[in-house]
Amino acid sequence: MKKLYKSQTDRKLAGVCGGLAEYLNIDSTLIRLIWVLLFFMAGSGLLAYLICALVIPDEPTPSGTPDDPEVMK
Repeated sequence: MKKLYKSQTDRKLAGVCGGLAEYLNIDSTLIRLIWVLLFFMAGSGLLAYLICALVIPDEPTPSGTPDDPEVMK
């Protein structure tokens, strides 16, 4: 089952666009352009981005990586 997460690898600010692009399986640049267009055309792009940044959870760290708390023990 696919879940929407903020990207840890493809991020410019909070990882929202990268995570949405991974979820939809499209290029993250296209998602970023859509956000910018929403911002300038309707003014709601910034508000929508901030809400997404707060609501969408961070991508889980794969186990066995240096960021994994179990590896640090």
